[in-house]
Amino acid sequence: MTAFTRAFHGKHLHGKHLHRKPVRRVAAVGVVAAGALMLSACGSDGDGASGMSGMDHGGSKSSATATATAAAKAGDIDEADVRFAQMMIPHHEQAVAMAELADGRASDAEIKDLAAKIEKAQDPEIKTMTGWLNSWGKPTAKGDMPGMGMGGDGMMSDKDMKELKAMRGKEFDKMFAQMMIDHHNGAIAMAKTEQKSGQNADTKKMADAIVTGQSAEVKQLKTILDRL
Repeated sequence: MTAFTRAFHGKHLHGKHLHRKPVRRVAAVGVVAAGALMLSACGSDGDGASGMSGMDHGGSKSSATATATAAAKAGDIDEADVRFAQMMIPHHEQAVAMAELADGRASDAEIKDLAAKIEKAQDPEIKTMTGWLNSWGKPTAKGDMPGMGMGGDGMMSDKDMKELKAMRGKEFDKMFAQMMIDHHNGAIAMAKTEQKSGQNADTKKMADAIVTGQSAEVKQLKTILDRL
């Protein structure tokens, strides 16, 4: 090989070498950048601060918050609150059933109006108390509860309900008024127990409303009964 050929060949190789270096640098920079992104992603996965992992953690945090809120609500109740809701649900259900019988049987306009009022007030309260028990993780009251129908709670027997259902006109009005007075007095006694022994602010507030509202209705029913 001549000196010229060696010189040319050396320059050519040198040029290729120089041309390749930037390509290698770019590739190296790309690898470093990718590595940094991977490290960043891993870091966010641990912190739950950003990236897709952050979105997943966000969902977990929402669930954790909801659980904590439910636990806090459950922590604000005692046995009296639970028993109040469990006992009052079937008690209200019977009052609503009695009120529904007035349609087509009652003859007195005031009895009809009062029955509609009872239905309108107590049906939403049943739903509210059922919601409380569900949020507290406690069983809802369906059917007979211990102590119900044993006297003092105003609950009517199946025989009482059948007799009321068979009545019409003035006979129905009188029996309805007397039965609802006893029924209301039972609810008032239960509500007063909650006022004294309960802890939850919502259940105590409902107990206050029951004592006030049903005490007024008892007075009204007694007036109707005297008039009939």
